[in-house]
Amino acid sequence: MRELRPAMEPVAVIIPTLNEADAIGAVVAELPRTIARQVIVADSGSRDGTPQVAARAGAMVVSLTERGYGRACAAGAAAADPACAVLVFLDGDGADRGDLLDMIVRPILDGTHDFVIASRTRGVREPGSMSWHQVLAGRLAGLGMRALYGVRYSDMCAYRAISRDALARLDMREMTYGWNLEMQMKAARAGLRILEVPMPYRCRAGGESKVAGSLRGTIRAATRIVATFVRVATSARAMPSTR
Repeated sequence: MRELRPAMEPVAVIIPTLNEADAIGAVVAELPRTIARQVIVADSGSRDGTPQVAARAGAMVVSLTERGYGRACAAGAAAADPACAVLVFLDGDGADRGDLLDMIVRPILDGTHDFVIASRTRGVREPGSMSWHQVLAGRLAGLGMRALYGVRYSDMCAYRAISRDALARLDMREMTYGWNLEMQMKAARAGLRILEVPMPYRCRAGGESKVAGSLRGTIRAATRIVATFVRVATSARAMPSTR
Protein backbone atom coordinates (compact mmCIF):
# COMPACT_ATOMS: atom_id res chain seq x y z
CA MET A 1 0.00 0.00 0.00
CA ARG A 2 1.33 3.43 -0.91
CA GLU A 3 2.01 5.62 2.10
CA LEU A 4 -0.12 8.76 2.11
CA ARG A 5 1.72 12.02 2.63
CA PRO A 6 0.19 14.45 5.14
CA ALA A 7 -1.74 17.33 3.60
CA MET A 8 0.34 20.48 3.29
CA GLU A 9 -0.95 24.01 3.74
CA PRO A 10 -0.69 26.51 0.83
CA VAL A 11 2.47 28.04 2.30
CA ALA A 12 5.82 28.79 0.67
CA VAL A 13 8.83 29.57 2.87
CA ILE A 14 11.51 31.81 1.36
CA ILE A 15 15.00 31.92 2.85
CA PRO A 16 17.50 34.46 1.46
CA THR A 17 21.08 33.25 1.92
CA LEU A 18 24.69 34.26 1.50
CA ASN A 19 27.30 31.84 2.83
CA GLU A 20 25.11 30.01 5.36
CA ALA A 21 26.30 26.43 4.72
CA ASP A 22 26.81 25.77 8.44
CA ALA A 23 23.16 26.41 9.25
CA ILE A 24 20.94 26.13 6.19
CA GLY A 25 20.50 22.35 6.24
CA ALA A 26 19.10 22.42 9.77
CA VAL A 27 16.97 25.48 8.96
CA VAL A 28 15.29 23.67 6.07
CA ALA A 29 14.91 20.43 8.02
CA GLU A 30 13.30 22.20 11.00
CA LEU A 31 10.39 23.56 8.97
CA PRO A 32 7.27 21.41 9.43
CA ARG A 33 6.41 20.08 5.98
CA THR A 34 2.79 19.57 6.96
CA ILE A 35 2.63 23.37 6.76
CA ALA A 36 5.33 24.34 4.28
CA ARG A 37 4.30 23.10 0.84
CA GLN A 38 7.45 24.61 -0.64
CA VAL A 39 10.80 25.74 0.79
CA ILE A 40 12.81 28.10 -1.41
CA VAL A 41 16.39 29.13 -0.73
CA ALA A 42 17.21 32.28 -2.70
CA ASP A 43 21.00 32.39 -2.77
CA SER A 44 23.03 35.48 -3.61
CA GLY A 45 26.22 33.82 -4.82
CA SER A 46 27.41 31.84 -1.82
CA ARG A 47 30.92 30.41 -2.10
CA ASP A 48 30.71 27.92 0.76
CA GLY A 49 28.33 25.37 -0.76
CA THR A 50 25.12 26.79 0.70
CA PRO A 51 22.99 25.97 -2.41
CA GLN A 52 24.17 22.35 -2.44
CA VAL A 53 23.46 21.88 1.29
CA ALA A 54 20.02 23.46 0.88
CA ALA A 55 19.15 21.25 -2.08
CA ARG A 56 20.20 18.10 -0.20
CA ALA A 57 17.95 19.18 2.68
CA GLY A 58 14.98 19.32 0.30
CA ALA A 59 14.77 23.00 -0.64
CA MET A 60 14.27 24.46 -4.09
CA VAL A 61 17.26 26.71 -4.82
CA VAL A 62 17.02 29.97 -6.75
CA SER A 63 20.45 31.36 -7.67
CA LEU A 64 20.85 35.11 -8.13
CA THR A 65 23.52 36.83 -10.20
CA GLU A 66 23.24 40.07 -8.19
CA ARG A 67 23.39 40.42 -4.44
CA GLY A 68 20.84 42.16 -2.28
CA TYR A 69 18.71 40.97 0.63
CA GLY A 70 15.52 42.40 -0.81
CA ARG A 71 16.41 41.16 -4.27
CA ALA A 72 16.73 37.61 -2.89
CA CYS A 73 13.40 37.87 -1.06
CA ALA A 74 11.68 39.14 -4.20
CA ALA A 75 13.21 36.38 -6.36
CA GLY A 76 12.11 33.74 -3.90
CA ALA A 77 8.57 35.13 -3.83
CA ALA A 78 8.43 35.17 -7.64
CA ALA A 79 9.53 31.52 -7.76
CA ALA A 80 6.88 30.32 -5.30
CA ASP A 81 4.28 27.86 -6.49
CA PRO A 82 1.14 29.81 -7.57
CA ALA A 83 -0.86 27.48 -5.33
CA CYS A 84 0.85 28.98 -2.28
CA ALA A 85 -1.39 31.76 -0.95
CA VAL A 86 0.86 32.59 2.02
CA LEU A 87 4.52 33.55 1.76
CA VAL A 88 6.87 33.29 4.73
CA PHE A 89 10.30 34.89 4.98
CA LEU A 90 12.99 33.94 7.49
CA ASP A 91 16.76 34.06 7.74
CA GLY A 92 19.03 31.14 6.95
CA ASP A 93 21.31 31.43 9.98
CA GLY A 94 19.29 29.22 12.33
CA ALA A 95 18.24 32.00 14.70
CA ASP A 96 14.55 32.03 13.71
CA ARG A 97 12.34 29.25 15.10
CA GLY A 98 11.20 27.49 11.96
CA ASP A 99 9.55 24.78 14.05
CA LEU A 100 7.07 27.41 15.25
CA LEU A 101 5.96 28.21 11.70
CA ASP A 102 2.31 27.63 12.56
CA MET A 103 2.33 30.63 14.92
CA ILE A 104 3.27 32.88 12.00
CA VAL A 105 0.99 31.50 9.29
CA ARG A 106 -2.13 30.42 11.18
CA PRO A 107 -3.72 33.90 11.53
CA ILE A 108 -3.45 34.37 7.76
CA LEU A 109 -4.71 30.89 6.93
CA ASP A 110 -7.64 31.48 9.30
CA GLY A 111 -8.46 34.73 7.50
CA THR A 112 -8.09 37.02 10.51
CA HIS A 113 -4.90 38.81 9.38
CA ASP A 114 -2.97 39.70 6.23
CA PHE A 115 0.51 40.24 7.66
CA VAL A 116 2.10 38.56 10.70
CA ILE A 117 5.56 39.46 11.97
CA ALA A 118 7.62 37.86 14.72
CA SER A 119 8.90 40.09 17.49
CA ARG A 120 12.24 39.09 18.95
CA THR A 121 12.17 41.88 21.49
CA ARG A 122 8.85 40.74 22.93
CA GLY A 123 9.91 37.08 22.96
CA VAL A 124 12.56 35.15 24.89
CA ARG A 125 16.00 35.79 23.42
CA GLU A 126 19.11 33.71 23.94
CA PRO A 127 21.93 35.80 25.46
CA GLY A 128 23.96 37.39 22.68
CA SER A 129 21.38 36.72 19.97
CA MET A 130 20.72 40.44 19.41
CA SER A 131 23.01 43.41 19.83
CA TRP A 132 21.84 46.53 21.65
CA HIS A 133 21.82 48.53 18.43
CA GLN A 134 19.53 45.97 16.74
CA VAL A 135 17.07 46.31 19.61
CA LEU A 136 17.33 50.11 19.51
CA ALA A 137 16.89 50.26 15.73
CA GLY A 138 13.69 48.21 15.96
CA ARG A 139 12.27 50.43 18.68
CA LEU A 140 13.13 53.65 16.86
CA ALA A 141 11.65 52.39 13.61
CA GLY A 142 8.57 51.29 15.52
CA LEU A 143 8.13 54.74 17.04
CA GLY A 144 8.47 56.33 13.62
CA MET A 145 5.88 54.05 12.05
CA ARG A 146 3.50 54.56 14.94
CA ALA A 147 3.77 58.32 14.47
CA LEU A 148 3.14 58.01 10.73
CA TYR A 149 0.51 55.29 10.59
CA GLY A 150 -0.67 54.56 14.14
CA VAL A 151 0.56 50.95 13.94
CA ARG A 152 2.62 49.45 16.76
CA TYR A 153 5.76 47.51 15.80
CA SER A 154 8.49 46.54 18.24
CA ASP A 155 10.93 44.93 15.82
CA MET A 156 12.06 44.57 12.20
CA CYS A 157 12.46 40.81 12.43
CA ALA A 158 13.02 38.95 9.15
CA TYR A 159 10.62 36.18 10.24
CA ARG A 160 7.25 37.14 8.82
CA ALA A 161 4.29 35.87 6.81
CA ILE A 162 2.09 37.75 4.38
CA SER A 163 -0.70 36.75 2.03
CA ARG A 164 0.47 36.61 -1.55
CA ASP A 165 -2.24 39.01 -2.69
CA ALA A 166 -1.32 41.55 -0.03
CA LEU A 167 2.38 41.41 -0.94
CA ALA A 168 1.56 42.08 -4.59
CA ARG A 169 -0.39 45.19 -3.60
CA LEU A 170 2.55 46.62 -1.67
CA ASP A 171 4.63 47.14 -4.82
CA MET A 172 7.93 46.38 -3.08
CA ARG A 173 10.90 48.28 -4.52
CA GLU A 174 13.74 47.99 -1.98
CA MET A 175 16.34 45.44 -3.07
CA THR A 176 18.73 45.71 -0.12
CA TYR A 177 18.50 45.68 3.69
CA GLY A 178 15.53 48.05 3.72
CA TRP A 179 13.18 45.33 2.38
CA ASN A 180 11.79 44.40 5.81
CA LEU A 181 11.16 47.99 6.83
CA GLU A 182 9.56 48.85 3.49
CA MET A 183 7.17 45.93 3.87
CA GLN A 184 6.17 47.00 7.38
CA MET A 185 5.65 50.62 6.40
CA LYS A 186 3.67 49.84 3.27
CA ALA A 187 1.59 47.21 5.11
CA ALA A 188 0.64 49.83 7.70
CA ARG A 189 -0.05 52.46 5.07
CA ALA A 190 -2.19 50.05 3.07
CA GLY A 191 -4.37 49.22 6.05
CA LEU A 192 -3.44 45.53 6.18
CA ARG A 193 -4.64 43.55 9.17
CA ILE A 194 -1.34 43.28 11.05
CA LEU A 195 -0.37 41.04 13.96
CA GLU A 196 2.92 41.01 15.84
CA VAL A 197 3.69 37.71 17.57
CA PRO A 198 6.28 37.37 20.38
CA MET A 199 8.74 34.73 19.20
CA PRO A 200 11.76 33.02 20.81
CA TYR A 201 15.05 33.88 19.15
CA ARG A 202 18.33 31.99 19.13
CA CYS A 203 21.95 32.81 18.43
CA ARG A 204 22.97 32.11 14.84
CA ALA A 205 24.02 28.50 14.28
CA GLY A 206 27.13 29.34 12.28
CA GLY A 207 28.85 31.82 10.00
CA GLU A 208 28.94 35.56 10.46
CA SER A 209 26.12 38.09 10.35
CA LYS A 210 26.20 40.25 7.22
CA VAL A 211 24.78 43.15 9.27
CA ALA A 212 25.86 42.88 12.91
CA GLY A 213 29.05 40.93 12.19
CA SER A 214 31.12 43.98 11.29
CA LEU A 215 31.12 47.75 11.68
CA ARG A 216 31.04 48.16 7.91
CA GLY A 217 28.03 45.85 7.58
CA THR A 218 26.20 47.63 10.38
CA ILE A 219 26.78 51.07 8.84
CA ARG A 220 25.77 49.89 5.37
CA ALA A 221 22.56 48.31 6.63
CA ALA A 222 21.71 51.30 8.82
CA THR A 223 22.19 53.67 5.90
CA ARG A 224 19.85 51.66 3.69
CA ILE A 225 17.23 51.36 6.43
CA VAL A 226 17.23 55.11 7.08
CA ALA A 227 17.06 55.84 3.36
CA THR A 228 14.15 53.44 2.99
CA PHE A 229 12.26 55.00 5.87
CA VAL A 230 12.64 58.48 4.40
CA ARG A 231 11.69 57.34 0.89
CA VAL A 232 8.55 55.49 1.92
CA ALA A 233 7.50 58.12 4.48
CA THR A 234 7.73 60.93 1.95
CA SER A 235 6.17 59.02 -0.92
CA ALA A 236 2.98 60.72 -2.12
CA ARG A 237 1.63 57.59 -3.77
CA ALA A 238 -1.44 56.34 -1.95
CA MET A 239 -1.57 52.62 -1.23
CA PRO A 240 -4.83 50.84 -2.02
CA SER A 241 -6.65 49.43 1.00
CA THR A 242 -6.97 45.65 1.21
CA ARG A 243 -9.97 45.76 3.50
